[in-house]
Amino acid sequence: MSYKITKATEAVKYDAPGHFDVRTTRLHNPAEVNEGTIVHGLSHFLPGGGANVAPANFEMIYYIISGEMTVELYDDNDNCEKVVLHAGDSVHFGKGTKRGCLNTGIVSAQMMTIMIKPQG
Repeated sequence: MSYKITKATEAVKYDAPGHFDVRTTRLHNPAEVNEGTIVHGLSHFLPGGGANVAPANFEMIYYIISGEMTVELYDDNDNCEKVVLHAGDSVHFGKGTKRGCLNTGIVSAQMMTIMIKPQG
C-alpha cells in the first residue's frame, strides 16, 4: 500500500497540448504510488479558454468545481452534442472519445480532470 499527499501549493504547472487561455496543474501522477494508474489535474480556464477537439488518450472524467464549461461530445458518426456543465456536474469519457471544451461563462472556471491510464 502507498499514498501521496499533494498540498495545493505543491501542484505542478504544465502546458497541456491543444489547450488555450488556461492554467493547468498536475496533482497526482501514476508513478507516485505503487501500481498507480490515475492522473489527477486541476485546470483554471479563463472566459473563452478551452481545449481543442481531440480523442481522449485515456478513460477520463471532467468535474466542474466552479464556473461553467461547454463540452462538445462526439459519437461514432462524428455528430456533436454540446452540453453546458456547471459546478457539481461531471462527464465521463471512454478512451478514444472525441471531445472538446470551452468556458462559455463570464467568470473563470475550475475543472478537475481524472485520467485513468491502462496498466502495463
